[in-house]
Amino acid sequence: MSGTSRRGADRAARLARAAALSGTSGKVCPADRATLLLEAIIEPGDRVTIEGDNQKQADFLPSALAKVDPPGVHDLHMVQSVLALPEHLDVFERSIANRLDFAYAGPQSRKLAELVAANAVRIGAIHTTYS
Repeated sequence: MSGTSRRGADRAARLARAAALSGTSGKVCPADRATLLLEAIIEPGDRVTIEGDNQKQADFLPSALAKVDPPGVHDLHMVQSVLALPEHLDVFERSIANRLDFAYAGPQSRKLAELVAANAVRIGAIHTTYS
C-alpha cells in the first residue's frame, strides 16, 4: 500500500472511531467525551498541535489531553506557540508527550526547564521571529 493510501486509510479509521463516540451526526462530540475522543483518534507518536489565541489561551483541550490513558496515547510530539498554562506541561509529566516545538514558554518556563533537566521533554525547535 502506498504512503498516500495508507494515510487515507488511517484517516478514515480515525474518523470512524470518532464517529462512534459522537453519536448520530458523527460531527459533534459532547464535551464530557472529549478525553475519550482524543484517545480514539490520537495514536502513539502523533504530532499534536494545541492552540489558543493571544487574548485567551485555550484550556479545554489541553486539560482533556492531559487526562488520556498514557499506555494508549504516548510519545506525542507537541507543537504549540505558547506554553501558558500548567496543563500544557501536564502531558509531559504524565508521559503522554515527550517532544516539544514551541515559540514562547512565559509563565511555564521554569517548569519546562525542570522537565528538560529530568529528560521528560526533548525540545525539537524554538520558533522565534527576528527583524
